[in-house]
Amino acid sequence: MSTTADLPVVVIGAGPAGLAAAAHLVERGIEPLVLEAGPTAATAVRGWSHVRLFSTWSELVDPAAERLLAPTGWARPEADTFPTGGEWAKRYLQPLADALGETVRYGATVTGLSRLGRDRIVDADRERQPFTIRVTRAGGAEERILGRAVIDASGTWSTPAPISADGLPALGEHAASARVSYRIPDLKDPAVRARYAGKRTAVIGSGASAFTTLAALADVAKDEPGTHAVWILRRALSGSTFGGGSADQLPARGALGLAAKAAVDDGYAEAVTGFRTEAVEPADGRLVLAGEDGRRLEPVDEVIVLTGLRPDLSFLSELRLALDERLQAPVALAPLIDPNQHSCGTVYPHGHRELSHPEQGVYLVGMKSYGRAPTFLATTGYEQVRSVTAALAGDTEAADRVELTLPETGVCGGAGLFDEPAAAQGDEGGCRTPAPALVRTGPGASRPVAVTEDTGSGGCCGS
Repeated sequence: MSTTADLPVVVIGAGPAGLAAAAHLVERGIEPLVLEAGPTAATAVRGWSHVRLFSTWSELVDPAAERLLAPTGWARPEADTFPTGGEWAKRYLQPLADALGETVRYGATVTGLSRLGRDRIVDADRERQPFTIRVTRAGGAEERILGRAVIDASGTWSTPAPISADGLPALGEHAASARVSYRIPDLKDPAVRARYAGKRTAVIGSGASAFTTLAALADVAKDEPGTHAVWILRRALSGSTFGGGSADQLPARGALGLAAKAAVDDGYAEAVTGFRTEAVEPADGRLVLAGEDGRRLEPVDEVIVLTGLRPDLSFLSELRLALDERLQAPVALAPLIDPNQHSCGTVYPHGHRELSHPEQGVYLVGMKSYGRAPTFLATTGYEQVRSVTAALAGDTEAADRVELTLPETGVCGGAGLFDEPAAAQGDEGGCRTPAPALVRTGPGASRPVAVTEDTGSGGCCGS
């Protein structure tokens, strides 16, 4: 690629993985150009700034990034503390972007990627052509940027999954958009709190984000009469519905599942199981959810959809990518992260070989590399970009070397809602499904619900 050697490596996204990739490129003497659609670094992370991570600072700082920051006087926060998304952005990600200086461009939305003068059909001289990146600036102006390679670390935050279980928006979902949210609400914000206080809210999803929301709504209900949550699950209650509980390797995450269970047991929420939403229908200023099986739930005022995220592949359509037909992750990586088989604790570290595509020189990294799988770790992303940047530098030995070691039970990270210091203590358990058990639901429930092991729809990790 001698004709492209003087061009930068274009990194899409100034989030944790993208900024770490840039730091590794700088360390190897390769010029990066980071394109960030938002007005600041870590725009997506700031979108959940009120949510606390399960990962500690020791797991959230990339080594090359720390070396780049050291001359600025930056010091890593206390290693065993848990930041919120806002703290992660303010205390690490934005300072890292600032240290990278003009190599980070804000308000730059990538709308297309291709090879210069070659659409995806053309073979002739393809690998000798630079990548062409089409960008729309914040003011609407368009420009073309050329790059020697592309690292897509744009994540999945901008493309949440819809309500319907078939992956398509439910009938009426778009029309009801004013009352539908796809984010964990910040109920400490007075305006947001007013939206849900005293209201009946449907919460759809079975992962940590749903736990967080149920626990938060329960707290509101204690002070605001009439506040009630309807927790909608596509599957039956099971031994894994509420996570690992006291057996979780990260007690703070386990406590979150227990808090969600308490919300149901204490009557602040009710669980509707085996319900797959087909339509969202207006009903006298409220919304009625209709299921595929003909059931219709009582009207609700608001709907919070927390059914996962998916990658935006629309601007990559002219590249030759090899993606798994189910997860939309690189084909060599997909078997390692299949949520039907793996949790974050059973995904071994991987690098450039698992992330490569037929289109040489392009890599999807970070959360986007996992496609629709929900088990991603920040530390995994840092190992990915270390390997990828070594490969781009021609250092195959370093690229193939594994420099990340995870305990067999996993060092799991993700978003959660916990503020009590006691929640972060303890070191027993693992990232695993607890044994089948009997779970009681509802206030004063007299009949236990027998449950069996079930993986649920969410993963154990998500940082």
